[in-house]
Amino acid sequence: QATYTFKHALIQDAAYESLLKSTRQHYHQRIAQVLESQFPETTEGQPELLAHHATEAGLTEKAVHYWYHAGQKAIERSAHVEAIAHLRQGLELLQTLPKTLERTQREVDMLITLGASLSATKGYAASEVGETYTSARQLCEHLEDPYQSFPVLRGLWSYYNVHAEYQMAHTLGEQLLALAQQANDPVMLVNARYALGRTLFWMGAVASAHTHFAQGMA
Repeated sequence: QATYTFKHALIQDAAYESLLKSTRQHYHQRIAQVLESQFPETTEGQPELLAHHATEAGLTEKAVHYWYHAGQKAIERSAHVEAIAHLRQGLELLQTLPKTLERTQREVDMLITLGASLSATKGYAASEVGETYTSARQLCEHLEDPYQSFPVLRGLWSYYNVHAEYQMAHTLGEQLLALAQQANDPVMLVNARYALGRTLFWMGAVASAHTHFAQGMA
């Protein structure tokens, strides 16, 4: 039941670095296991703590899961800078796992979440936003899930619309509408109509814009 306190952080670092890598990994693994089994409130409230220990323990799949969860929790608090850091760590680790359908789906989910935080901190027109959603779109070509493709295209639509690249934005808006109709999802349909209406309005096609807005409101 002992508790140890280091007089200085450098002493703590020296003690940590003096351990064999295998020993450090074992300790990190034990900590992660104990937190998961005995402290569910910590696991739920501080997933970044579990992510750190899983990463240091070499438990890559578990680490990716918790980094993603940490990113989502940070977004709930509007802590977008922290969310970006968590998600990027998770994405970096994800690249070390074998290429599978599950990995692709997880990567798309993480890129969608990252794109939302980048938009919130840097603005929709930031190059990082466009690059993030473009990467996600390329991955979506290997998937057939409209519910994953839709937020990706929605993010890209926002990027091109803010850049005043209206022809591309209009093409993306039509793709959004096609996906929404395919899924027959009312929330997706509202978003697709809104996207097309906004772009058509700025293109000067006010009558067509009005049609989409009216259908979306209905």
